Amino acid sequence: MKKHVFSALSLLFIGGLLSAQEVNFEEYDLDNGLHVILHQDNSAPVVTTSVMYHVGSKDEDPDKTGFAHFFEHLLFEGTKNIERGEWDKIVSSNGGTNNANTFLDRTYYYEVFPSNSLEVGLWLESERMLHPIIGQVGVDTQKEVVQEERRLRVDNSPYGAFFEQLLSNLYTKHSYRWGVIGSLDHLASATLDDFKKFNKTYYVPNNAVLVVAGDIDTEKTKKMIADYFGPIPRGEEIKRPNIQEDPITNTIFAEYRDPNIQIPAILLAYRTPGQGQRDAYVINMISTYLSDGESSKLYKKLVDEKKMALQIFSVPIDAEDYSSYIVGALPVGDNTIQDLKKEIDEEILKIQMNLISEKDYQKLQNKFENNYVNANSSIEGVANNLAENYMLKDNTNLINTEIDIYRSITREEIMEVAKKYLKVNQRVELEYLPTQKDAN
Repeated sequence: MKKHVFSALSLLFIGGLLSAQEVNFEEYDLDNGLHVILHQDNSAPVVTTSVMYHVGSKDEDPDKTGFAHFFEHLLFEGTKNIERGEWDKIVSSNGGTNNANTFLDRTYYYEVFPSNSLEVGLWLESERMLHPIIGQVGVDTQKEVVQEERRLRVDNSPYGAFFEQLLSNLYTKHSYRWGVIGSLDHLASATLDDFKKFNKTYYVPNNAVLVVAGDIDTEKTKKMIADYFGPIPRGEEIKRPNIQEDPITNTIFAEYRDPNIQIPAILLAYRTPGQGQRDAYVINMISTYLSDGESSKLYKKLVDEKKMALQIFSVPIDAEDYSSYIVGALPVGDNTIQDLKKEIDEEILKIQMNLISEKDYQKLQNKFENNYVNANSSIEGVANNLAENYMLKDNTNLINTEIDIYRSITREEIMEVAKKYLKVNQRVELEYLPTQKDAN
């Protein structure tokens, strides 16, 4: 009886959290095409200013890759009104922090300030958009930075190349087929005019969303936004090709040898729907059920019980046009990567042939409820989610309603989606091996 009471109280508590967590926001467009989203939360004297540009590695010329990630760095170099090396000093002297990141479809810049420094954040981002200096000194400096980053994260990092290797095998036509960091040779051979053209094309107000979230006065913030961003000229309309991949109908076998590892890995990658589609949400649930964390089916089976794997991991790649479900494993002892592949396939077959248990289904629902609460627990998280939902899913209010999609997914739907997308003949099998020829 006590357990039932506790469960009921827990559900009421979670329900109260979810209902109290509704994110109120206002959105509108400036005349130059900049989309603006405002979220007022005066519970703490903190504000996030952020700009997401609809440009990622997929927007690059196949012969000039790495530009979007390069610009993530380059646009901190300074502007007509901010000298080189002064950006971070301005942020820190106003009590703030800042960062940026790039992925397949977008580049995101943000600052977190005490709310009395809101105007500083708006000025910085308007300067980045209107007055960036794309000069030879900055370009040469950032080329060295990116070269070192690639050496550190990819070339000299254990298993660092698996992301690029999987993308290059999952896609043959689409521009997701190269890694976000791109080619150092392409960057080295690019001219200053190449960089200026890329900036003029993509870092324009009509290709961006500005989010201001936190301790703000909405009307005063609108006035500042109009003053700082209103005068920025609209860019030319961006034409993006609609590239469709042919379905994978026969297993793609690939091999890569990494001099930085001693233990081989098996990686199985499935091309799945773009992140805004309903089936993508179902795939997320399947990924969590099978391979996300120590309580997942594959971890419990292969690491805890059979002790066949040193590690089980999943790397979901959520993207605008196509997403991916990737599951991988490292063997331990005398087990081989082929042994692990067989065990993984057995678990996938189970969810294709049978409904998951009610207990496991409820556990999944609880986990996604918890993820939802955590994702919007900070002003930085709210700002990022508002931007992504608008730009990549075409529905800003998913910040409030996305959890309802997960709640509506049934056990039957999980089984059907697993049958549809997780077929052996529709995947890439990457054997990620040490350089030694006697690897498993």
